[in-house]
Amino acid sequence: MPTRHDIRNVAIVAHVDHGKTTLVDAMLKQAGSFAEHAAEKLDDRMMDSNDLEREKGITILAKNTAVKYHPKDGGDPITINIIDTPGHADFGGEVERGLSMVDAVVLLVDASEGPLPQTRFVLRKALAARMPVILCINKTDRPDSRIDEVVNETYDLFLDLDADEDQIEFPIVYACARDGVASLTKPEDGTVPADSTNLEPFFTTLLDSVPAPQYDADAPLQAHVTNLDADNFLGRIALLRVEQGELAKGQSVAWIKRDGSIANVRITELMMTEALTRKPAEKAGPGDICAVAGIPDIMIGETLADPENPVALPLITVDEPAISMTIGTNTSPLVGRGGTGKGADAKAAVKDRKVTARQVKDRLERELIGNVSLRVLETERPDAWEVQGRGELALAILVEQMRREGFEMTIGKPQVVTKEVDGKTYEPVERMTIDVPEEHMGAVTQLMGVRKGRMDNMSNHGSGWVRMEFVVPSRGLIGFRTEFLTNTRGTGIAHSIHEGHEPWFGTLTTRNNGSLVADRSGAVTAFAMTNLQERGVLFTEPGTEVYEGMIVGENSRADDMDVNITKEKKLTNMRSSSADSFEAIVPPRKLSLEQSLEFCRDDECVEVTPEAVRIRKVVLDQKERGRTASRAKR
Repeated sequence: MPTRHDIRNVAIVAHVDHGKTTLVDAMLKQAGSFAEHAAEKLDDRMMDSNDLEREKGITILAKNTAVKYHPKDGGDPITINIIDTPGHADFGGEVERGLSMVDAVVLLVDASEGPLPQTRFVLRKALAARMPVILCINKTDRPDSRIDEVVNETYDLFLDLDADEDQIEFPIVYACARDGVASLTKPEDGTVPADSTNLEPFFTTLLDSVPAPQYDADAPLQAHVTNLDADNFLGRIALLRVEQGELAKGQSVAWIKRDGSIANVRITELMMTEALTRKPAEKAGPGDICAVAGIPDIMIGETLADPENPVALPLITVDEPAISMTIGTNTSPLVGRGGTGKGADAKAAVKDRKVTARQVKDRLERELIGNVSLRVLETERPDAWEVQGRGELALAILVEQMRREGFEMTIGKPQVVTKEVDGKTYEPVERMTIDVPEEHMGAVTQLMGVRKGRMDNMSNHGSGWVRMEFVVPSRGLIGFRTEFLTNTRGTGIAHSIHEGHEPWFGTLTTRNNGSLVADRSGAVTAFAMTNLQERGVLFTEPGTEVYEGMIVGENSRADDMDVNITKEKKLTNMRSSSADSFEAIVPPRKLSLEQSLEFCRDDECVEVTPEAVRIRKVVLDQKERGRTASRAKR
């Protein structure tokens, strides 16, 4: 079959924070993708284009870039298309789409941490797609690096995932991506490779190991839509890989939709990626990754084909969602009133506020266009929808994006998505890998015991740290992270990955403490906080506006307590030397969006606005809650 030797398509896959984006940065800089005068203005992590990606230090969206590599023997330049995929299993839909565009993967593994759960997740996807793998051991300069052990652990992982003989014979590159250095010879632990000063060995390994795209010279056009983007001038842009034939600007093509129907459309604009920018092009051939405009309703997984002989490519399939939460309109008394609900600043801030059910529904439907691993279902209420996704983080990222766009919402407690098998209820389970110092081992085992986790494996590297593997129901991990970090004094590292479904584990009690609930509206006073802080941990500051049913703290006991946090000190006209002495107020615990979702119980929800995140009872009225509780006891 004819082969295109001037192009290579490769995806970089790894666990979170093992250095994918840093490696792509170094490749872009060393391949001369930027002009000399622009070089000093380059940012780190150029591929993290999203504000949230930069803040959290993780990749959320799969993105592509192209590097023009000039071989040292003076041959023709070769275009290397690189897909930077997320390392977190919650964004698995992005990983599956990324892998559908490439012919091989670079598996990046940290020289100290070794293969972790998400390494297993992304590698399983690559091996299932029958792709060759290049192993890159990154961060060899870490003082605690253990290169030989990590290589052996990676071989074990390949065997564990049933890799065949061809796949297990992979080349190994040792790199320090931060310094832009790679080598084929193993350096000493804790050192940068000494026999190289650049990524040249990595580039040559890519060219030798990544198969060049093959095609049938007589086959009709077939191009697979793998991602979507938008442009203010061009409208919706489809990113696609041309499998067979040629695609040209102005060409009429057959658009094969998800339901099998076919429509003839015209390509108004064709673009190819160079470094981080898209540049207009006249045509794209087999193996090229390009972007086209002119088809307003095109969706991920659809095919562009020859109008004379339209043949569809298979649709992209993704794993089933495991976690769901209800997203609805904001129904609290402070809806549409800004951060404090007072003053001219609040009025200015709420001008562009989005609070209606129609706006929330439109935004969720818009998210479905580009996010194949998400589902939105109707509920009994017309102003609330059930959103299902891979994990808590993926759903929290969606809520955070909506919040920054000016939406106000009420978010229900995250639940697991169960399924029926032979009349029995099955729930999703996760494989949790935990690294902790030895002294915290007992605390972690106890935490997992409460959550019905069973230990599968335990290893001690002899460095004072223990690695434990648990299989635990996904339900038990909702709210786990905060407690885990508290119990391990912030030293523990925990990562989990979806492991399948098992029969229902029974009831789980993960939060032992009740809530402190405001019993009236008003502004929080320092006087009331001073009296209440011995009852538990408070979440609010003096001056914060609260309403009846809003949760203002965590009770030190198991049941909920209604409190008056707006109580003011009675003033008298008598002066006293001791009456005005101020007691120190313990600083309140500020909860992030993720922590608030973790804190929720079944009868609680989270109110999210652009300025504030508040936890509240689903039923705000104190008497109504009391009546419901007494009915439940009877």
